[in-house]
Formats: sequence, structure tokens, C-alpha cells
Amino acid sequence: MSAEETVFSKIIKKEIPADIVFENERVLAFRDINPQAPVHILIIPKKPLRDLSEATAEDSALLGELLLTASKLAQEEKLDDGYRVVINTGTEGGQTVFHLHVHLLGGRRMGWPPG
Repeated sequence: MSAEETVFSKIIKKEIPADIVFENERVLAFRDINPQAPVHILIIPKKPLRDLSEATAEDSALLGELLLTASKLAQEEKLDDGYRVVINTGTEGGQTVFHLHVHLLGGRRMGWPPG
């Protein structure tokens, strides 16, 4: 488990503000401050995992909860025509904040291939 301090760990500790849309004991979700779509929500585990490659079998339930939270928020945001869920891992994968996070993007047509 990584102990690196990130902007996300500061949001979890409420040291910096965020537009929080969901929170429970394990997961926090908030609107991205630099949205790439009309709906752009970041869903993060409160457990400080650096990225997806750091997750282990012990984290299976948490990883599932991140995806189920994305689905729940997509329904709440009325993304009935579709949405994209993205996890960037590592610098080459486009990760810029090194705390595992799921992007929920919707409200517009998504192109393929991404990036």
C-alpha cells in the first residue's frame, strides 16, 4: 500500500474542497475539476492504492465496489445513452495522479480509439 500524499488523499481527508457526489466508508466520488465530458466524475478508494497494478486479490471487493459505484452514479446522472469508465495506470497509460481512480465520463458521444 502506497503512503504517497496526493491531491486525492487530501480530498479524502477534507483538507481541500471537492464537489463530492458520493461517499461511504471505502469509496469517495467527486466531479473532476477539469472535465473531459459534460459528466466527469472521479471515483476513488479511500485505501491509498497507487494504481491498478498495485491492487491484489485482497482488493477484489473494493475494485468491484468502484465499478458498481460508477454504475450507480451513471444512473443518477441519467447517462441512459451510454458512458465510459476508464482507469489509467502508469505514466504511459495517462495517469497523472498516483492514487487509483476510476473516471466516469458521459453526456456526449465517446470516440474510439481513445487518446
